[in-house]
Amino acid sequence: MISDDLRFSIAPMMDWTDRYCRAFHRTLSRRARLYTEMVTTGAVLHGPRDRLLGFAAMEHPVAVQLGGSNPADLAASARIAEDFGYDEVNLNVGCPSDRVQDGRFGACLMREPALVAECVAAMKAAVSVPVTVKCRIGVDDQDTEIALDALAEAVIAAGIDGLVVHARKAWLQGLSPKENRDVPPLDYDRVARLKRAHPGLPVAINGGIATIADAKAQLAHVDGVMIGRAAYTDPAILLDIDPGLFGEAAPVADAFAAVEAFVPVLADFLQDGVRLHGVTRHMLGLFNGRPGARAYRRHLSTRGLDPEAGVEILREAVALVARAEAERDQAA
Repeated sequence: MISDDLRFSIAPMMDWTDRYCRAFHRTLSRRARLYTEMVTTGAVLHGPRDRLLGFAAMEHPVAVQLGGSNPADLAASARIAEDFGYDEVNLNVGCPSDRVQDGRFGACLMREPALVAECVAAMKAAVSVPVTVKCRIGVDDQDTEIALDALAEAVIAAGIDGLVVHARKAWLQGLSPKENRDVPPLDYDRVARLKRAHPGLPVAINGGIATIADAKAQLAHVDGVMIGRAAYTDPAILLDIDPGLFGEAAPVADAFAAVEAFVPVLADFLQDGVRLHGVTRHMLGLFNGRPGARAYRRHLSTRGLDPEAGVEILREAVALVARAEAERDQAA
C-alpha cells in the first residue's frame, strides 16, 4: 500500500507542474508528494523520454501520471517510469478534455471500470512501486453512487494501491476543461462515503481545497488531500504543510528564505540552457497579498523574458517586496 506520503500532494496540472515547478515546490515542503503533468503512453513509448520524464533527485517523493487505456502500453510505460526512479505511477481517469476523450482515456474511462482494472492489473504486474488512479466521482448523467463504487471495486480487485478522487463530476459534453474544474458542484460527502465503505483502500480527495484548515477538515474523513490551483497560484501556503500536517519544521522560514534556498537550483537550470522565465513563471504567486507583490510579478514577467536574464532579476523582484514591506512598517 502507498505510504504516509498520500497525506498531502500537489495535483498534476498540464502546463504547470513541470520539473521546474516541482523543484520550486519542493523548496517549500519536504513532505508534499509531487506529480508530473500527465504524460501519454504514446509520448513515453515513442517520444523524447529524457525531456518528458527527467527529474531531479531533490523532487522525491514524486509520482508520474500516465494517460492511456491500452493495458500493454501502460505496463510498458510504467516500467519505463519506474526505471527513471519515480516513486509512484498514477493513471489519469479524470481529465475531461476533448483530446483525451478522442484517445479513449481520462474521465471517459469512468464508464469502463473493467478496462481501468485491466490497466491497473497490467501496471501492477510490471512495476514494484505503488500504482494509483486519479478519477472523478462520475461523468455526465452517471449516478455517482453507482459509478464511483463500480470503479473503486474494480480497481481494488486489480490490486490498486490508492485512489485520488476529484470530488466533482466531469461533464464531457457541454463544459470546457476549465469549466469542469469549477462548475460541477463539489460532493465531499460522496468521497467520505467511499472511504467508509472501503476502509482498507487509501483514499485522497481533490477539488476546491485551498487552505491548511480545509485540508485538516478533509483528513478527518479520508487518508489524504491533493491541492491543485491553490498550491500553484499561492505557493506560500505550502510552507504550512510540513508543520501543519506532519508535525515537522518547514524547510525554510518564509517566502524570502525560500527564494534564497531556490537560487542555486535556479542557477543550475540556467546553466543547462533554461531561460529564467521558464522557471520563475511558477513563482509569480509567491508573495500574493503582500506589499510589492504586483511590482514583483511585473518585474519577473517583463525583465525575466530577456534571453540573458539571470538570478539577479529574481533577486531584484524580491527586493521590491522587501522595500514595500519596510515602507509599510515605517508608516505604521
